[in-house]
Amino acid sequence: MKLLDRYILKHFLQNFLFGIFCFVLIFILIDLFEKLDKFIDKGLSFGIILQYYIYFIPEILKLILPVGMLLASLFTVSRFVTYSELVAMKSAGISIYRYLMPILIFGAIITCFSIYFNGWVVPLTNSKKISMEREYLDKHQTTPNIQHIYFQDRVNRIISIDSYDKQSQRCDNVSIQIFSNDSLTHMLMRFDAAHMVWDSAKNDWMLTNYFKRNFLSLESEELKIINSKYLSEIEEIQKINLDPDLIIKKQLKPEELVLSDFKEFITNLEDSGQDVARAKVDYYSIISFPFANLVTIIFGVSVSSNRRKGGAALQFGISILVSFIYLGFVKISQVFGYNGEIPPILTAWLANILFLLISLVNFYRLNRL
Repeated sequence: MKLLDRYILKHFLQNFLFGIFCFVLIFILIDLFEKLDKFIDKGLSFGIILQYYIYFIPEILKLILPVGMLLASLFTVSRFVTYSELVAMKSAGISIYRYLMPILIFGAIITCFSIYFNGWVVPLTNSKKISMEREYLDKHQTTPNIQHIYFQDRVNRIISIDSYDKQSQRCDNVSIQIFSNDSLTHMLMRFDAAHMVWDSAKNDWMLTNYFKRNFLSLESEELKIINSKYLSEIEEIQKINLDPDLIIKKQLKPEELVLSDFKEFITNLEDSGQDVARAKVDYYSIISFPFANLVTIIFGVSVSSNRRKGGAALQFGISILVSFIYLGFVKISQVFGYNGEIPPILTAWLANILFLLISLVNFYRLNRL
């Protein structure tokens, strides 16, 4: 690495780490002031509160890494402009793209790290944080029994379960309704079971004490009473896209699912014929958001490379404003993606594409000056 690259990267890292530290501290203090009365009422010790915020920090980092990149690029390049170091570089024949290179390489490393960090580390710490909120703050309460589960297994098949016991992996009062493919309002048959128990050895559900009702016409039906049978042995059902793990995952918040589990969750929903637009938008957003680290670097350099004077307060204000605009645009585009008006993958990448185009236009204008 050349001396100039080390010099540029040194100043960028200093500004980046300082910005990240400040933003993490601000987030924690705001959240602490909001929850302080709850911590006091519950009599929580300093150790428990500290552990809670250790689990909270990864979620904060996930949100503020692009902001830190933007802030660092604005401060670093602005300093070079203020002290005429940028002019000296250009006089030595160093283009704006060349001095941007070490920063972009660092941004690419952080982006690759963020994909893994956001997709696997953050969901695990979020799960622990939410568990602490359940235990100490009486939030997101769950019970050993999950009540009233409704699941569309396929386009023409609906499963309803009154309750599911996590310990015994048993469903009570189960109804499997099969409809006609030609008319989804016409029910062909229905299976009603007192219990449905998971057999982990066979990876299959066993129906016990169930009734099979075959609707021959609007006025007649055939009824059979069967003691017990595995679903795979029932010709009309054979298999359902539901197992104990999926039941638990359906109760989890999206931010608690690691990326691989989230993908599997979406696949199961697709196999059952359900609308997965919202889930796909959230999934692709986890992948696309880390690339905001690179986009904000390019945007910050393109904005601060002009000759306008401005102090630290101005650079900080610009970074906050741009961050709010970016996140606001992400939220607005997600609404259209959730409604299916924009393809999920385009929804997730739209903000990055827009801000990248703005950055490239700024670079084009700088080269013409």
